[in-house]
Amino acid sequence: MGGDAGRIVVDILLADHPFEGFLDPVRRRAAEFGAAHPDYEVRISTYRYWTETGREDFIRILDQGRVPALVDVFFTETQHARDAVAATGGPLFIPVQRAIGERRQILGEPVVIDDLVDSARRYYSYDGELVSMPFSVSTGLLYANMTMLRAAGITEVPQDWDGLEAACRAVVQTDAGPSHAITWAVDGWFFQGALCQQGGLLADHANGRSGRAGKVDLASEESLAYVTWWQRLHKDGLYLHTGQGQDWAGTFKAFVEGRVAFLCNSSVMAQSVVSAGAQAGIEVVADGLPRNGTVPYSGDVLGGDSLFLAAGLPPEVEDGALAFLQYLLNPEGAAAWHKSSGFIPVTHGSHRLLEAEGWFAEKPHHLQAPKQLDASTGTPAATGALVGELATMHADLVEAMRDVLERDADPVRRFAQATVAAQQRLDDYNRRTAERHAAHWPKAAARPPGTSG
Repeated sequence: MGGDAGRIVVDILLADHPFEGFLDPVRRRAAEFGAAHPDYEVRISTYRYWTETGREDFIRILDQGRVPALVDVFFTETQHARDAVAATGGPLFIPVQRAIGERRQILGEPVVIDDLVDSARRYYSYDGELVSMPFSVSTGLLYANMTMLRAAGITEVPQDWDGLEAACRAVVQTDAGPSHAITWAVDGWFFQGALCQQGGLLADHANGRSGRAGKVDLASEESLAYVTWWQRLHKDGLYLHTGQGQDWAGTFKAFVEGRVAFLCNSSVMAQSVVSAGAQAGIEVVADGLPRNGTVPYSGDVLGGDSLFLAAGLPPEVEDGALAFLQYLLNPEGAAAWHKSSGFIPVTHGSHRLLEAEGWFAEKPHHLQAPKQLDASTGTPAATGALVGELATMHADLVEAMRDVLERDADPVRRFAQATVAAQQRLDDYNRRTAERHAAHWPKAAARPPGTSG
């Protein structure tokens, strides 16, 4: 345990962020927790997920089978964390809800898991049990240059694909209008979002929610509806492709420079987009991502990360970790994290606190993301896929879409090819996982006790 003067140490491993000082609010909360609980010291270290080799480095951390008390896991790696095996042979992590049990307080800190917003709790739950603690939650938004739209006679932000396409055509036809009308990064997250909206599944077994995902389909009817709409926008000169995959920075720059009227980006960027627009003399409105108006709306995918609790901790360390989670996400803590990071307020209590403070009245662009996630139908399609190798599937989607945009590849054929590649990787992942689990839990086959499904 160690620590200063015999204090119980709770070690936390967080994903570092490209923005300097991004995690400082968490460090302050850790110091405050230590001051309120003199027997404890919360010690934070970081790993770099957002680098070329970051994901591989993170998987190696899991494969070593020894982790700190709390580990920050990006949403695409959720299945990897659930499947991870400890060096002792048991599951590497224990579900947070199981560890809390029926307690309403831990070390005097009120338990907040029942106050989590529904969309976040659903995503990080399995068989009705909260597996990890939602920490940073985001969703995609559409940002509109209302100054440019009004010049084209448009007063409302379009809500569906057809309306958005019509608005894009109107914008580029105005005098002194931009050469293109809309842009967004070629990123797998937007494909997941389009599937969620249309009620489409990325994987079998209810998107991996009713059992381990064994089959994936990147060329589903819903996926191809999105791809062909996107392709048409590009062919007609309405969509601005920067020529790079996952070019979040380049598409952001194009919008704030007035080269397009619309930008699809993360809700985390709401303040940055609005502020940069104001500096450029642009009035920016944040709204929900446009939907396929020909099918019922199902929901929008979330992004971000969650905190996993290591299994097999000494009871006093486990209690310290659980108590810190509650402290970190109590109404004041979750509201402060939202203000500093841009991630949505992840508990109802924090949302009410911000509303009472007048935060949303002053900054309405922060209200759209929680509103959008609250509109989810809660189905497995709307919740999003829980599947191994999700990050590499995103990469497959990116490469397929780039071929469609840059080489005019046939969407049906190209995304069928992407499905074959993604399926092979999932098969390999599931086989390796089953072999590893069978070595430790022969009777459980591919489903060890605890976190895996």
